[in-house]
Amino acid sequence: MSDLRIDRVETALLDIPLRRPHRFARTSITAQPVLYVFVHVAGGVTGVGEGVVPGGPWWGGESVETMQLVVERFVAPVLLGRHVDDVARIRRDVDDVVAANLYAKAAVEVALHDAWARCLDVPVHALLGGLSRRAIPVTWALGTEPAPVVVEEALGKIDTGQHRSFKLKMGAQEPADDVARVCEIAGKLAGVAGVRVDLNSRWDLLTSLTYLPKLVDAGVELIEQPVPARELEALTEINAALPVPVMADESLRTPGDALRLARMRAADVYSLKTTKSGGLRATRAIADVAAAAGIPCHGGTSIESPVGTVASLHLACAHPGVTWGSELFGPLLMAEEMLVEPLRYADGSLHLPDGPGLGVELDADKVRAFTRS
Repeated sequence: MSDLRIDRVETALLDIPLRRPHRFARTSITAQPVLYVFVHVAGGVTGVGEGVVPGGPWWGGESVETMQLVVERFVAPVLLGRHVDDVARIRRDVDDVVAANLYAKAAVEVALHDAWARCLDVPVHALLGGLSRRAIPVTWALGTEPAPVVVEEALGKIDTGQHRSFKLKMGAQEPADDVARVCEIAGKLAGVAGVRVDLNSRWDLLTSLTYLPKLVDAGVELIEQPVPARELEALTEINAALPVPVMADESLRTPGDALRLARMRAADVYSLKTTKSGGLRATRAIADVAAAAGIPCHGGTSIESPVGTVASLHLACAHPGVTWGSELFGPLLMAEEMLVEPLRYADGSLHLPDGPGLGVELDADKVRAFTRS
């Protein structure tokens, strides 16, 4: 085992170009801003974690710029001189200095796990309880473009065998127009692929109860977060009214949220994101609460690069309750390969890499090329 003392923390801000624009309900992106956090230990091992949000601070209030400031000015001093395996107490001490900022904390906590696992010469999933699976199905997310554009992209993915399930972003148009668009797409994909929708909290209760049944009738198999995060009573009413699962995302960030949602029966599926929940351990705790309540989990995404994606993959492969697949497609959307050895997507699934830590190595030349000056 190497010397576990942390002697240096570094960060880098990158803008990684995308293959095509990706449109959410509130914004669109042509490049994904990413924060990499590097934790160096005295024995010569380095761990890396990723801070990333889906397109900016509209989702959870953080941006890569705020993450970098928080990590460099407030979190890094707490880490220096500590042992990299002292994760729980480091996190407690960081929480005493920084109250929220879960995305920034996730980047640091993943880097700690990567470095610790590399020191032990074991994969990160070994620190999370071992393996339940070695691969997880991946749903491809489609933006808010017109129906013919979306259908063409989806059919291309089906023809090449890359994906068999698709999630459509909604909320950028008037509800009636948006529903007509999605119904057209669902009709074109009926019998050949599963279709899900994500409202990103854009509708209210009445709009949801008026229009979501039309989506169900069109063949949509899952509804993600139709109402704002704090409107749990509305989410509960919608979930009770629909014959298909409702998935919680924005409403689910902490283990306490998971317990409240379970008590209220507000969602049938939980979307896990190591980014929004502050790291691997808190996300595993959310999955534990879900398992106790009989609620299956799904591996969500914040459009991470391969680093954040593979961190989520380790968790999804370690926890037996992640049975509703994933949308860990971020690296496929990026126009540049950031790893020395790419992640393996095959047969509609993302496969766990071998090797210690996260099992991946960043391409140093690519990191330099896309790091902001």
